[in-house]
Amino acid sequence: MAEKGLPTRFDNEAELEEVMTRPDPGLIADLARLEGDIAILGVGGKMGPTLARMAKRAAPGKRIIGVARFSEPGLEAKLTSQGVDCVRADLLDRGQVQGLPDVANVVYMAGRKFGSQGAEDLTWAMNVHAPALVAERYAKARIAFFSTGCVYPFVDIRHGGATETAPLHPPPGDYAASCVGRERMFQYGARAHGTRIVAIRLNYAIDTRYGVLHDVATKVMRGQPVDVTSGHVNVIWQGDANAWALRSLHLAANPGDAINVTGPETVSIRWLAEAFGAHFGKQAIIVGQEADTGWLNNAARAFKLFGYPRVPLETLIGWVADWMASGKASLGKETHFDTRDGVF
Repeated sequence: MAEKGLPTRFDNEAELEEVMTRPDPGLIADLARLEGDIAILGVGGKMGPTLARMAKRAAPGKRIIGVARFSEPGLEAKLTSQGVDCVRADLLDRGQVQGLPDVANVVYMAGRKFGSQGAEDLTWAMNVHAPALVAERYAKARIAFFSTGCVYPFVDIRHGGATETAPLHPPPGDYAASCVGRERMFQYGARAHGTRIVAIRLNYAIDTRYGVLHDVATKVMRGQPVDVTSGHVNVIWQGDANAWALRSLHLAANPGDAINVTGPETVSIRWLAEAFGAHFGKQAIIVGQEADTGWLNNAARAFKLFGYPRVPLETLIGWVADWMASGKASLGKETHFDTRDGVF
């Protein structure tokens, strides 16, 4: 069921981020019973700043520490103004990782995907070596680390998506393989040190400024063809994904646990394109034919634990369509959801 009182549109980024970081009662209750402060490693990415702000709003009495290189101008000052303690560090530097503050809880968000082709060594370093350093440094903490549905093999689009018990045998490509490596490094840390861990296997968080919906809507607005070969996806509002990631700290276990985080629908890209076409008064240009398989997650376990997402798909489509039609900001970062060969 959708949350009551959701806006029909956002006038600006401040309104968008206020709604996106608004904690629900379940998150507030879970963080209240969580012992210790929280460090968010890799806070400078697309999701990190809103996750950090949500954590602080949900648990104002806890110290929320955001760790990143802070290469984006103004981000450190913005997070500091929101009550987040910022620490500059390069997670590939063992000395800097060892010097990070002691905390009882870690949300690990660092990773590398785009630009992997031609710089595979850096992708493997960020996705495998950095987690190994963090697992060693925070051996006594609970660690909820972001992973991806790309660790699973392609599954039949008619069968509801891969569950957490599916084998980790991704299709070819350095990115997906290195994401399995990330999970293995945290699993090794759990076995070697007794660390409690949980993998958050996320499939496509949605923000009005980027994401699968943004990518499809952009093509429809510009009159560009939408290739539906990778014809089905799972999506979830970024606010819901962030809340579930924070609540997942309670799931951290030894030798390890995992949870799929995404929405309930297997969403047709063709249907999305036509829906945006209706919003924009344009005919969607469709090319290709839907494959029988795709990267899809089944999040039934998350729904049982956390309930269904607060923001339904139709609301997300309306938000993205309005945001783009009014010419508001884009992050300019494509998801490449239509990539099937694993080359990013």
